[in-house]
Amino acid sequence: MDVKRLRLLREFADRGAVGAVADAMHMTPSAVSQQLKVLAKESGVELLEQDGRRIRLTDAGRALVLRADEVIAAVERAQEEMAGYRSGKSSVRLAMFPSGATLLLPAVLDRASGAGIDVHASELDVGYSDAAPSLADFDVVVTHRDERAASVREPRVEVTELMREPVDVVVARESALAHHDEVDVVELADHDWISVEGGLPIDDVLLSISAVTGVAPRVTQRMLDFATIEAIVAAGHGIALIPRFAVRHPGVKRLELKGVRAARVYEALTRPSSRVAVQAVVGHLAESARRESDRSRT
Repeated sequence: MDVKRLRLLREFADRGAVGAVADAMHMTPSAVSQQLKVLAKESGVELLEQDGRRIRLTDAGRALVLRADEVIAAVERAQEEMAGYRSGKSSVRLAMFPSGATLLLPAVLDRASGAGIDVHASELDVGYSDAAPSLADFDVVVTHRDERAASVREPRVEVTELMREPVDVVVARESALAHHDEVDVVELADHDWISVEGGLPIDDVLLSISAVTGVAPRVTQRMLDFATIEAIVAAGHGIALIPRFAVRHPGVKRLELKGVRAARVYEALTRPSSRVAVQAVVGHLAESARRESDRSRT
């Protein structure tokens, strides 16, 4: 079986449509379809089947994708080793959600550079369920989830837990709540909330608070940037949930939340049998996360 055709099959598994594969691989859809048909002849079984107006992988196709991952990983490791002999450098594509990148990325870049690895980092802030599909474009995807949510369980995704970060309530310094260092969830039922977009882990924690109090949160604003959320809270327009290490605005006070366990979990997603450089970057992420966690306890 041709490795290039196995790559196309894997791209189809990642992207779900021939047109999307064609765009990613800079080919025409007809060329992609033709190569997948040739791969089916090489394997001796049907790899794709019609599903209404769409095409999906057969059971045999899904099985071959798992083997394609192994074959392509082996080829990439060999290419990486040869490239290392030529230049002494390896490259890794890393995607991280913004606040996680702020916390961990500088130290990771330092360690990776010292190990001869070029890290090409990008910001990617998507819901947890959309993180694993992003491995179609990145070697490592660092994502986060509400600690109550189950971790992804897919044969083509390897999960490395990096750290647990508590989620706290932030209030304006002039707020009556700011006279305390902690607050029980039942005291928050009648407050205006500034939150993130639905589907992100912090909003999941807010829903958990709602389940405990029996009161739907009154969300008045939704923003993606924690700095913006903090500024709105500091101006007295509501309260918010913010991960502990992301709280920076001098006009807000962080209160430990009582009555509900609230935290987000950082995870690094990779393909199984990843290249040595990819595994090294995950190790640097884990070390950076451990240091940040230790620092918060001192």
